[in-house]
Amino acid sequence: MSTSKPEKKTLKEIKAHKEKRKRWKEQEVLTKIKKQKLKEDANTVNTNEKSTIKKEYPTVSIAVPGSILENAQSVELRTYLAGQIARAACIFQVDEIVIFDDYGNEANAKTSTLEDIAGLKTVRQSCVQFGRILQYLECPQYLRKFFFPIHSDLKYAGILNPLDAPHHLRQDNTFGFREGVVTNKPVKPGKGSQVNVGLLQDVHVDKLLNPGVRCTVKLLTPEEGMKKMKGVVVSAMTPRLETGTYWGYNVRLANSISEVFSQCPYQKGYDLLIGTSDKGISVDEFECSSYKHLLIAFGGLNGLEAAVENDDVLKIDDPQLLFDHYLNTLPDQGSRTIRTEEAVLISLAALRPKIRNLGLS
Repeated sequence: MSTSKPEKKTLKEIKAHKEKRKRWKEQEVLTKIKKQKLKEDANTVNTNEKSTIKKEYPTVSIAVPGSILENAQSVELRTYLAGQIARAACIFQVDEIVIFDDYGNEANAKTSTLEDIAGLKTVRQSCVQFGRILQYLECPQYLRKFFFPIHSDLKYAGILNPLDAPHHLRQDNTFGFREGVVTNKPVKPGKGSQVNVGLLQDVHVDKLLNPGVRCTVKLLTPEEGMKKMKGVVVSAMTPRLETGTYWGYNVRLANSISEVFSQCPYQKGYDLLIGTSDKGISVDEFECSSYKHLLIAFGGLNGLEAAVENDDVLKIDDPQLLFDHYLNTLPDQGSRTIRTEEAVLISLAALRPKIRNLGLS
């Protein structure tokens, strides 16, 4: 009994099948977005027509010395240590990580440059590597190839645990906002830009932006029969203000601990300053006041005392004078020393119930 062999498809048929499958996937994503948008609209409508969108959100910043990378025993451990700080910041929804040089202006110190939220900065090499790894981890995976070329600082990035942050969306995830990169695809004059947001097709946005720029896009509800996806460019703070969803952290570099305060990105600076040290008062006695912008500072191997001593601008010897509260976040510790990466996790966990829901009150 002879069996007939399955008929081989031509190249043209294979291409047509792939194209059909691609269109089907695009339509599925559009349908999901439309359903989610309708659901969100239904939830926001109420009899009093009160808006749930916040005008401002309280922020939490942490300041960590770059020198902790220099104390790591290998290049791999140096990379992994930076990843631990990034994970802690993401878990506790930190908005800003400041990497500062606590060694001061040493004549033989190796320096390098990195672009942070304020522009191009030249600082100690360890601070730059620290900042680069933090930026790399914060960036959604589908955008990393656009912003992070091969670099020695990221040689061992493969050992890092992913943040899995809410803005690290996968292709089949449906959410009203996405991070994207502006493409160089041609558009009609005055008709905005095309942005790659990690979906099967680019999103047509309202603003004309330079190619290669990272931006936050709010996806618009697809209209009936509309094939192209459309969106509007919004501030990176908008997703959190409108939905309450954590949207990652910014990275800032500082040449000294004094620059942590003097170059604060917020207009009126930090209004609540907390320093951490085993010489501080017990966190159990701490009562948090309301705040808009909170900063929690951590010391390196020799504590915040060394950072203050090595700062040419500061005319004080006692670091307690810099802060509103100087706290020991783990009284009665069993080990003589607590590493900075451990202190960050311990302190954020200890302070969380005290600082939660107190912002902007």
